Parts: sequence; C-alpha cells; structure tokens
Amino acid sequence: MSSDETRATGAPAGRQGLAGGTLALYALLVFCWGTSWYAMKLQVGVVAPEVSIVWRFLLAAPVMMAWAAARGMRLRYPLADHARFALMGVLMFSSNFILAYYGAGLLTSGLVSVVFSLTSIINLILGAILLGQPIEGRVALAALMGASGVGLMFLPDLAAAQGASGVLAGLAFSAAATLSFCLGNMVSARLQKRQIAVVPASAWGMFYGTAWAGLVAWLTGATFTVEWTARYLGSLVFLSLSATVLAFFAYLTLLGRIGAARAGYATVMFPVVALGVSTLFEGYVWSLPALVGLCLVLAGNLVVLTRPDRRPVD
Repeated sequence: MSSDETRATGAPAGRQGLAGGTLALYALLVFCWGTSWYAMKLQVGVVAPEVSIVWRFLLAAPVMMAWAAARGMRLRYPLADHARFALMGVLMFSSNFILAYYGAGLLTSGLVSVVFSLTSIINLILGAILLGQPIEGRVALAALMGASGVGLMFLPDLAAAQGASGVLAGLAFSAAATLSFCLGNMVSARLQKRQIAVVPASAWGMFYGTAWAGLVAWLTGATFTVEWTARYLGSLVFLSLSATVLAFFAYLTLLGRIGAARAGYATVMFPVVALGVSTLFEGYVWSLPALVGLCLVLAGNLVVLTRPDRRPVD
C-alpha cells in the first residue's frame, strides 16, 4: 500500500497523534457540527426534511464550487468520477441528512448527535470490509469506549415506558443516517486516493445530493415551500455555510490526512457540544448514566487522539 493510499484510507495514520493544522480542523469540525444539531432541530416542522435539504445544498453547493474556482482547482472530471461524486452526494450530502431530520423530529438534537458519534465504529468495520485495512487495537478500544458511553447516555430515554416507541424509531432513523454517512466516507476516501481535491469533489457531491433530495421530495409528494421565519431562515443559512461548507471541508480533509477511523472519531466530541446546547435550549435532563457515558466518550477520545510518545502529526 502506497503512502498516498494509507493517507486516504487511514491505516498507518492511526499510529500518529495530532497537532497544528490538523488539531485546528478538529476544533472547527466539532464546533460547527456540535451546534448544527440544534439548528437542524429548528428546521423540523413546516417544511419537509427532503425539501429543507434541497434548500440547504442549493445554497452550499454554489459556494463550494466558487471556492474551488477561486483557488484555481480543477472542476472538469471524466464521467467515471462524476459517478463517484453522485454516489458520495447521495450518501453523504442527501440521504444521511434526510434520515437525520426524521430522527430529530423524534429525539432531542443532542441524542441524535450521540447516535452519529458511532461513526468511528462503523468506519472501522466498513474500512475492514471494503478497504481491507486492519483494525488497530488502540483505536478499536477507543471506539468501544465511545459506543459504551453512547449506550449509557441513551439509557434513560430507552428505559422510559412513555414514548419509548418514538425513541426507538428516532434511534433507527439516526442509526440509518450514520450508516449512510459512513458509506459516503468510503467513497470520499477513494476519491482522495485518486488525487481529487476535497473542495471540488464536495461541490459536485452537493449538487448531486441536491438533485437526489429533490427527486425524493417529488416522489414522496412533498411541497417545495419555505418557512419565512427568522428561526427557519437563520438556521438554514447557518447549516448551509458553517455546518456544510466549512465543516465538510474540515472533515473530508481530515479523512484524507489521518484516515476514516480517526477522522470519524472526531464525531464523538459532537455530543458534548450538542448536549450542552440541548441542556440550554431543549430542556435535556442529565442523569448518572448519562454523566458516566459522557466520561467514557471523553476517555475514548483521549485514547484515540494521543499516542504513547505523544509526538504529534502536522
């Protein structure tokens, strides 16, 4: 396996720590996506999830394309690459968000983010199945700690008899969204291995994702409407620019630098921010299992982000 390939798939990168620009990308990613779950919750209601995704990426895709053009990046690709862009768009810029919106309609936004933090584990499994990369013991341990923490944080809601079916449905939607996102990770890793830059690949993926969301909306009979309120429009702009353009650039760059498993584990930090927002604005009630779960999540994060000799990677 070549050095470029290992950077795209992340096998040897799992042995390295983080510093400098890579750490800054982590911080940007955690803030943007950690706060995006509540913004997504604000969009649930009047406008169908599929239609909200159309508006979101109709704003984000041209910005991403203009960004690529301004930096002189290549925008013309052969048909085979466009097929890969389309697949990434369906998985990462459309289906996963549609499913997540439905999950957010049944759960607090913080709990949706908790489910999404399973990205690290699913990335490991998919990486082994689809890319043939080994599962490093330390990363697997960290993922197990994160999964255990996620389970404990969900325990109070699942244990409550009232509304348990809604919680389970929300959990199913959120889990399906996470799986779709992780499959998109695998496509993105392959694109980066082919030396296709993150920004134009994401821009094309967003265009195709928008088309797919529009098709789903049309097939399901959704009305293409906009909720003309400050709440909806403000959350739409935030989701389109910060949580989409900036966050996906950070995430997909991390994916190429350090691999799917460790880039995905950054998502374990999202619930910390998202649950803080849920506590302030949605009335999320903390419990002992939730606190223990949060500690496990943080401990797992430290395990995967550091190495024994603590030497960082730039």
